[in-house]
Amino acid sequence: MTQNLDSLLSEIRACELCAAELPRGPRPVVRASATARLMIIGQAPSTRVHETGLSWNDASGNRLRDWMQLDREQFYDESRLAIVPMGFCYPGVDRNGGDKPPRRECAPAWHPQLMPFLGQVELTLLIGAYAQKEYLGKRRARTMTETVARWRDYMPAFLPLPHPSWRNTGWLRKNPWFDEDVLPVLRARVRDLMG
Repeated sequence: MTQNLDSLLSEIRACELCAAELPRGPRPVVRASATARLMIIGQAPSTRVHETGLSWNDASGNRLRDWMQLDREQFYDESRLAIVPMGFCYPGVDRNGGDKPPRRECAPAWHPQLMPFLGQVELTLLIGAYAQKEYLGKRRARTMTETVARWRDYMPAFLPLPHPSWRNTGWLRKNPWFDEDVLPVLRARVRDLMG
């Protein structure tokens, strides 16, 4: 049993649980501090994140930071913002050229151990269907769009968001309510929690 957060993070970063299934090998990426008041739970690292070892260090991260109105220094302040993906390692490419889903072994192995150390978190951003399914369970709606549209039902603990990938640019155009209704609330809560 891990006794403190630092030793747990070291264990996670050394994890090889599904190494045989990872096309680029394991490189778990996670950021956490017991003082964080805001947490992001996304899918899994991209190839760029895998290469650099820095969460959301890609075009999706740029869009997410824009949504949150945070600069890079604020976003990467572990003392305020934890980043805990559903899968800590890059999962590879699927048949359609997109990233595969997060590995199923990862979240069950590590999230239950990690979450007790993150007791100061007041808001968790659930980015994409995998995080929403895991953390909202039966409370989530039938689709990711419906879940995000019902965001008020999950506040103040959770705020479901679409993935900020370029692949969702069309979704953002079709759903202008996201910019009009959700982003102002997201930005206000982020300002409150990040100081």
